[in-house]
Amino acid sequence: MHPTVILWMAVGWLGFAVLPWYGLDSNFFTLSWLLDGYPFNGDVAPALFLVLQGEKPWLAPMGMLLAAPFLLWGREKSDPLFAALLIAIGAAGFSWLLFQGFAIGLQGFQFDWLTALFGELDDRQFGMGYGALLTAGAFLFLFTLGLAGRGAVGGDVFVVGSIGFVVAVVSLFIFMPIFQMLLSALITEEGSYSLATFFAKLFSHRLWGLGCLAGGSRCGVAWNSLFLAVLVGILTTLLGLIFALVVTRTGFRYGRLLRALTVLPIITPPFVIGLAIILLFGLSGAMTQTFAELFGVQPTRWVYGLPGLLIAQVLAFTPIAFLVLIGVVEGVSPSMEEAAQTLRANRWQTFRTVSLPLMRPGLANAFLLGFIESMADFGNPLVLGGNFDVLSTEIFFAIVGAQYDQAQAAILALVLLFFTLSAFYAQRFWLGRKSYTTVSGKGDAGVHPHLPNGLKYSVYAVAGAWAAFTILVYATIFYGSFVKLWGVDHSLTFTHYVKSFAIGWNEFGIHWIGSAWSSFWTTITISLISAPLTAMIGLLTAYLLVRQDFAGKEGFEFGTMLSFAIPGTVIGVSYVIAFNVPPIELTGTGLILILSFIFRNMPVGVRAGVASMSQIDRSLDESSLTLGANSWQTFRNVVLPLLRPAILAALVYSFVRAMTAISAVIFLVSARYDMSTSYIVGRVENNEYGVAIAYSSVLIAVMLVVIGLMQLAVGSRKLGRRGREDPQSAGWRSNVSLPARQQPAFTGGG
Repeated sequence: MHPTVILWMAVGWLGFAVLPWYGLDSNFFTLSWLLDGYPFNGDVAPALFLVLQGEKPWLAPMGMLLAAPFLLWGREKSDPLFAALLIAIGAAGFSWLLFQGFAIGLQGFQFDWLTALFGELDDRQFGMGYGALLTAGAFLFLFTLGLAGRGAVGGDVFVVGSIGFVVAVVSLFIFMPIFQMLLSALITEEGSYSLATFFAKLFSHRLWGLGCLAGGSRCGVAWNSLFLAVLVGILTTLLGLIFALVVTRTGFRYGRLLRALTVLPIITPPFVIGLAIILLFGLSGAMTQTFAELFGVQPTRWVYGLPGLLIAQVLAFTPIAFLVLIGVVEGVSPSMEEAAQTLRANRWQTFRTVSLPLMRPGLANAFLLGFIESMADFGNPLVLGGNFDVLSTEIFFAIVGAQYDQAQAAILALVLLFFTLSAFYAQRFWLGRKSYTTVSGKGDAGVHPHLPNGLKYSVYAVAGAWAAFTILVYATIFYGSFVKLWGVDHSLTFTHYVKSFAIGWNEFGIHWIGSAWSSFWTTITISLISAPLTAMIGLLTAYLLVRQDFAGKEGFEFGTMLSFAIPGTVIGVSYVIAFNVPPIELTGTGLILILSFIFRNMPVGVRAGVASMSQIDRSLDESSLTLGANSWQTFRNVVLPLLRPAILAALVYSFVRAMTAISAVIFLVSARYDMSTSYIVGRVENNEYGVAIAYSSVLIAVMLVVIGLMQLAVGSRKLGRRGREDPQSAGWRSNVSLPARQQPAFTGGG
């Protein structure tokens, strides 16, 4: 029998006959389940023992299907029956595993038609565990082996298996939760489905009311969110463009410092900026009190609501727009701008008619990111929202509030998803099919012209004012962590740090006394686990998109990018709805947090990989394949070493977002797995601002250290000869090793 078939059969039987089929209450890796009556105890028993005891007869067909590949014994791999039987076994096994999982739950049959067909079911089953996971993987890869045997994607086992894996996990952890949320929106309080109730909630006055335009105090939550998101998108795009122009088009000497300053909010927990704004402009804020004393006016709560939210979100999300636009501004071809000036255009006309139109893709993407981030933001509206209600906080209170209206939360999440997808497609429509290519294989030694003086001084003024405000906010954050009680007692103290991160000693060694340690270690662990997994899946997907051609490639790309347009709030709600009950029961576990981070942040790894891989000539892959390597060896030894910038970008982004995420996490944390952001939110709700800011300051420092370590671990790619060695003696060196039968000897210049 083919060795790969034997491998996946062994994996399947390991899951079916050895590992617990259902999820465990205790940690799997402690192996305590081995002492809990294994393998005869139904809670920890493998599927084979459950079937032999007559407890779960619906699991028996999977055992028979796992034995079916023995029918291939002695057949040649080229035999058409070989591939056909593998496809049939894999498809039948995977389909049956999913069907029985969704059909039988805690109360027996999940569907009335099954009860009518077979009668009441006396038994039940819980969420699937590691045994079911390995068995599902075995059936999936037996199926892809069969497809490869039939010649799919050139019969490449690695590529077909990778496509099958990515399609399966994206369907399971992106499409299925969204679909479950759609169904949940139709459920009434009695548990039945009703379109009338759905439309009544969808078009409620609280959601779409326009009372604020008719002299009332409030508009609908949907209009509030849309208006705020559009404002934030426009302002962050303008400010990001201004910073990019200052760095690239004015001859500004301190560009690196400005870059560092604009990027700092990215590694800041999202609601910390809102806290700093309260400390500055709140009722007892430093600026508010100073202004009141100077001008003799009564302090107000003006910062709570739209003004404060707008300031906080623009400050938090401008760096994202800057990072998008800096590359676009630098990428505009100088030769085109020089050609315009040669044709008698002045600097203002050149900028307005040549440079700015070529920046449209960057402007559109920057606006889209600002819009989506504003829609998904939860921390700042919770801290600064006041009476200005937005969708993200309404979804939260629908789930965790006294009302607990899951259908209402799902409807609000659908409205939020509709807004973000509409912005996504509006951006694509605005860009159209025009070409914005300015960098070709032809050399371009031109120099970007400086901005006209009037525009130059204008951007200096705006950038300077905003930079000064950013410095003030972060100085407040740092200073506020040492103040005993802001607005009352400004004496300096380490109390907040001690309360959060105190360390003691006892007879057992180090004792983590501080109240923040539990959430801190949980956050670090989950972030460090999810970051490499996110980068791995993202880069594997990028490899498939750039290097392989297969049927359904456009749909495949859309599916992998869908979570980019889905706000974290929607991800959180959909995961609660989909994974709170069997067959995949993950609520309250650390795994659900890891999965939410992976599939929320995966598109960044995909886009970074696509951008980097597009610059790598296919001839490198072809050379490796010609020299006898397979696709897996080529990907591992040739492509991956050249993707170090993309690997680093995916690792850093996914780690930072996992450390600072709040919109999805707030729905998924539990007492056992509490994240730092939810802990800080709890301190804010208790008015413990000093503890919250001290914790945030520690997180910022930790993220800077980990990012530096990631840069050292990943390293940089080396292209050609970049060292100081003598060209005649050193020869040509490369850090990319071809997985060939014999390495070719390259000599001479690079």
